Amino acid sequence: MITLTLPDGATREFDAPLDGLAFATSISKSLAKKALALKLNGEVVDLATRIDADAEISVITAADADGVDLLRHDCAHVLAEAVQELFPETQVTIGPVIKDGFYYDFARETPFSLDDLEAIEQRMRDIVDRNEEIIREVWNRDEAVAHFTEIGEVYKAEIIASIPGDQPITIYRQGAWKDLCRGPHLPSTGKLGKAFKLTKLAGAYWRGDSNNEMLQRIYGTCWGHEKDLKAYLHMVEEAEKRDHRKIGREMDLFHFQEEAQGSVFWHAKGYTIWQQLEQYIRRRLNANDYEEVKTPQLLDKRFWEQSGHWDKFRENMFVVPDEVPSTDEETAVISGDADLMAIKPMNCPAHVQIFKQGIKSYRDLPIRMAEFGCCHRNEPHGALHGLMRVRQMTQDDAHIFCREDQIISEAVDFCGLVTQVYDDLGFADVSVKIALRPEVRAGEDEAWDRAEQGLRDALTEAGLEWEELPGEGAFYGPKIEYHLHDAIGRTWQCATLQLDFVLPERLDAAYIGEDGEKHRPVMLHRAVLGSIERFLGILIESYAGKLPLWLAPEQVVVCPITTDADGYAQEVVAQLTAQGLRARADTRNEKINYKVREHSVAKVPVILAVGMREAEGKTVSMRRLGSKDQTVLGLQEAAEALTLEATPPDLRR
Repeated sequence: MITLTLPDGATREFDAPLDGLAFATSISKSLAKKALALKLNGEVVDLATRIDADAEISVITAADADGVDLLRHDCAHVLAEAVQELFPETQVTIGPVIKDGFYYDFARETPFSLDDLEAIEQRMRDIVDRNEEIIREVWNRDEAVAHFTEIGEVYKAEIIASIPGDQPITIYRQGAWKDLCRGPHLPSTGKLGKAFKLTKLAGAYWRGDSNNEMLQRIYGTCWGHEKDLKAYLHMVEEAEKRDHRKIGREMDLFHFQEEAQGSVFWHAKGYTIWQQLEQYIRRRLNANDYEEVKTPQLLDKRFWEQSGHWDKFRENMFVVPDEVPSTDEETAVISGDADLMAIKPMNCPAHVQIFKQGIKSYRDLPIRMAEFGCCHRNEPHGALHGLMRVRQMTQDDAHIFCREDQIISEAVDFCGLVTQVYDDLGFADVSVKIALRPEVRAGEDEAWDRAEQGLRDALTEAGLEWEELPGEGAFYGPKIEYHLHDAIGRTWQCATLQLDFVLPERLDAAYIGEDGEKHRPVMLHRAVLGSIERFLGILIESYAGKLPLWLAPEQVVVCPITTDADGYAQEVVAQLTAQGLRARADTRNEKINYKVREHSVAKVPVILAVGMREAEGKTVSMRRLGSKDQTVLGLQEAAEALTLEATPPDLRR
C-alpha cells in the first residue's frame, strides 16, 4: 500500500505503483489535463515519474510558480529545436531559466537578425502544434560524449565531459530532437502553450569567459497564460517609456561619463529634486528624535578588519595606501601592506565609534543616530545601471542603539515611519518580508534566534503581515525588508531594519546598565529610502517624470503669448517665487504652442499662458501637464492654490 499526502494534509492510498498522470487523474480529469509535473517530497519531477513509496505530493500546473519555471525551461528547449530545424549548422550550448523568461546561447557564424526571430518564433509554435512527446533517457557518459562529438555538437560534448562522475547523464528526446538536461520537463511540447515571445538578441562568451568564443544569445519570455504574457509585455513597454535615464535627459536632471564610472553628475534640476527629498526625510527624522551626524569617508584597514567587513566586503571596497608624507622633495613613501585605508562602503562601524565616545547609561538609550552618508562600492562596470546601480551612493542611513527590552517599540516606530513616508511619496502597495540567517554569518545561533524572533514580535506588534526569506539576511543580523510596488507593478526592495547583536560586540560598544555593569547595546541598522540615487530612479520611473508638484524641479513656467506680455509674465513669476514656488518666465521669441510642447517634454507640471487680456484682468491661463484643457484663474487665486499644492505632505498635516 502506497500512501500519498496532499498539501492540505489529506491522504490517498494506492495498491500499486503509479505515475504522476495516473495520480492526477485519480483526483480529477480536469486536473490531469492541466498537470505539467509533480512535486514529490519537495522536489519537482517529471509527470512520468514512477511513485512506489509513501510521499508528500502535489500536482504542478501553469498556475504555480514552479509550473511557470517549467514552462520557461521547456520553452528554451523548443527554441533550440526550432533554431536547429531552421539553421542546421547551428550548435546549441546552454539555455537556462531567468527572471521573467529564459535564454539559449548558440554557436553560429552568421549573426541572427530580428527577421530570424520572427521565423524562429513561428517554428516554435509549429513544434507546439506537433505535440511532440518528451522522453527522459539515461546515457552512458562516454557514449554521450562520443555521440554529441560525432554530430558536431562540441559544446554539448564538453559540458557532458565536465559533469562529475557520480552524476547521471540524462538526455531528453523531444520528437526527433534531443538535448542534455537534468530536467524535469513537460510530458509533451503541446503542454507548453503559446504564451511566449522572443524578445532580443545579445552576445555572450562561452562559459562567461572573455577568452572563449563569442556566442549568440536569444532571449525570450514565457508565461502560463496569454493574459499574463500580454500584461508582461505591456509592463516592459511602459518600463522603456519610463526609463529614468531617458527621462533624466529630457528633464535635464543628471548625466554619467566614462571618466567617472558609476557616479552621478547631478544637474541643477536633478539636485533640486534630491534636496526636496532629503529635506523631507530630514524633517521626518527630526520629528522622530534622530540626531544627525557626519563621519569620515576614509578609514584604516584595521578598523574594517575589526568590524568583519574586510573579509566580507573587501572585493567591493576602494582601497588606497596610507602614505607617509615626505619631508623633502622625494616621493612619499608607502609605509607597508598593513597600512591601507578604505573608502567606506557603509556607515555603521563609524556610528559605533561615535556611540563609544563617553560613557553611556541605560537611561541614555535609545540613541538614534542618522547620517546622509556618502558611500562607495566597487561594483563591476557591467553591473552598473543608471541611478539604480552606482558606485557612489548616499544613504538615508541611521542606527538605533537600544536595550534589548526596547527592540519592539523601536521597530514598531520604524514601521510607522516607513508607512508614512511611502504613503507621502505615493507608494501605497507595499509588502513586508523578514530575511533570515544566511549560511555564512557572524555570531552564535542563540543570538540569531533572539534577533529573528525580535523582528517577528515587532511586526506582530505593528499589525503587519510578512513573508519569511530563509538564508537572505545580512552576515551579522536578520532584517525586515519593505518591497514597494510602483505604478506599473514592478517590485523594489527599499527600506530595511536589521537587528544586530554582533557588531556592538566586535567593536566593543557598551553602556552602563541599571545594575552598574557594562552591557552590550542592540544595534538596529535602518534606512527608509536606502540609496537616495536609486530611490530617485524609482520615483522618476514610477511617476514617468510627472512628479508631484512639491518634488518637481521646475514647478511653474509662465509663457507670454506675445512679447507685449513679457512684463506681466515677470510680474507673475515674482508673485509666485515670493510665495516659495519654483517658477520662471519663458520670454523667448517662440510661438506659444512650441513652448508648451517643449515644457511638456521636460515634464513641467504647470504652464501659465499670459497675454495682454490676462495682464489687464490680472489672470492666468493654467494648463496642467498631460492635459489640453486650460483654466482661467485670478493670479492671486492661482498662486494660493499652487502654493498649497506645492507644500510637502508632512508640512500640510
